[in-house]
Amino acid sequence: MSMIFERKLPIPQEVKAQYPLSDELAKLVDARAAEIKDVFTGKSDKLTLVIGPCSADNEDSVIDYISRLRKVQDKVSDKILIIPRIYTNKPRTTGDGYKGMLHQPNPNEKPDMYKGIVAIRELHMRAIAETGFTCADEMLYPENYRYLSDILAYVAIGARSVENQQHRLVSSGIEIPVGMKNPTSGDISVMMNSITAAQHKHTFIYRGWEVHSQGNPCAHAILRGYVNKHGQSMPNYHYEDLVHLAQVYAESELENPGVIVDTNHANSGKKYLEQVRIAKEVLHSCRHDADVKKLVKGFMIESYIEDGAQKIGECIYGKSITDPCLGWEKTEKLIYDIADLL
Repeated sequence: MSMIFERKLPIPQEVKAQYPLSDELAKLVDARAAEIKDVFTGKSDKLTLVIGPCSADNEDSVIDYISRLRKVQDKVSDKILIIPRIYTNKPRTTGDGYKGMLHQPNPNEKPDMYKGIVAIRELHMRAIAETGFTCADEMLYPENYRYLSDILAYVAIGARSVENQQHRLVSSGIEIPVGMKNPTSGDISVMMNSITAAQHKHTFIYRGWEVHSQGNPCAHAILRGYVNKHGQSMPNYHYEDLVHLAQVYAESELENPGVIVDTNHANSGKKYLEQVRIAKEVLHSCRHDADVKKLVKGFMIESYIEDGAQKIGECIYGKSITDPCLGWEKTEKLIYDIADLL
């Protein structure tokens, strides 16, 4: 047999009952959801920053980082809405490598999916309780979304998942904004088709149920760059790219046109320090063109306490064990610079 069935995992309803969200925190989740939704529907002109570590690998350092963001948020709240990244399940290009806290609550130990489910729920809940932030996560496995559905602020669909039918259909049944990344090939039509699917109603099978989704009007684009046929990273955040996307949206029948610009990945060629320049260039494009300004809803920035990345086992506090991230001092300055440019 090619698969060994380890154990039956508890369903999301059981995990939520065992690790419930208090009424007080539930009200906070709802208030944040309304505030974030207003950005994507155009009722608010604040800029969102989906910002944080490439992967949430250590609970204490992640909470430390988010607590620092809290202090900054209070100073820029009139212009910027921060949505911390707590990315707990990571896609791997070849399937190898650290797949996130969902798989390995401790990166130095073997995978344990049950402990992972509990760990990611507790981490997101701790962030809400200690900082007031509801956070973003990537939906790597559509069937696992329900474990966190009552506490998330934002969901991202990755470049390798955006063509998948199940990701699209589940996104259509989510009540918070969902960002659809362009695929690694860079084909914008794939991303737009994914947004269309997510905004429409569907009937499909989900976790053994026949379900009916109502459509997600806040599904939107994420530009993350792409890889050409020679394997070279190519950006798609430049002025011409944003103007083109605005035109594509205008020709569509999609609700709430919007884009988040991912400042890392293929846009930066994984040169994480370039994130500062990229964000400022996009803001310059927004000042130059009213349609671009209206379209750009924010940035996705990979940031942690320490600059760069390390190998698993090196144990440098607050340093990424996946993609390199912008360190805290540079991050704090960037957020204030962005606020000044708005």
